[in-house]
Amino acid sequence: MSTRAPRSGFARRPADPETWVRAAKEQPAGRADGAANTARLTIDVTPAQRGRIKIVAFERGMTVADMLRALLEREFPPAGDDSQ
Repeated sequence: MSTRAPRSGFARRPADPETWVRAAKEQPAGRADGAANTARLTIDVTPAQRGRIKIVAFERGMTVADMLRALLEREFPPAGDDSQ
């Protein structure tokens, strides 16, 4: 019987979340420097919410991704931004 390889730390919780969140991230292999998207955020929405989001984005002449990105930038400005 063979032994199982030790699990990677992928699902392990960080000891210090603040340090983990603020840690410098290395670019994944094959990714161009300065890539626009550095992380992906997944949220669960109902089919009705998804439909409303798509309609509003279309009415504004935007993609859903662009509209949500603008919303997040408005609600969570970069640190040091005093525009609120």
